Amino acid sequence: MHNKVILLVEDNPQDELLIRRALSKANIANRIDVVRDGQQAVDYLLNQGEFRQPEALELPVVVLLDIGLPKLSGLEVLKIIRENRRTRFQPVVILTSSDEERDRFRSYEIGANSFVRKPLDFTELADTVARLGVYWLAINEPPRNCT
Repeated sequence: MHNKVILLVEDNPQDELLIRRALSKANIANRIDVVRDGQQAVDYLLNQGEFRQPEALELPVVVLLDIGLPKLSGLEVLKIIRENRRTRFQPVVILTSSDEERDRFRSYEIGANSFVRKPLDFTELADTVARLGVYWLAINEPPRNCT
């Protein structure tokens, strides 16, 4: 389970710290790669731009994607992920402070696997993130070789 990478797409350093602490508190020791804007997320997942590698790295086990991001919104990133053959089945959890019904609807319409509102209380956030981590890292069984 430890070799599975989580991609956190989060522009708020304080939220990143809280999410990291919550995962650590739940004994989830997986590597967490962090990108700060929508374009970096696309580049990371599609092996391009500053993240270009001679051989594409294995995709993360899950992407925790905020909606309100610089450059490209989380919903724009999700749309690109779903349109690309390499990433179309990539598990994506929208993890956002938005409680707007239109954001929730649009997220699922584009193809989010889950929509989770970030609780304002750290204890609730820690519990929510821990459950997400356990589910996506230990319980969920994604299809193999879908590209």
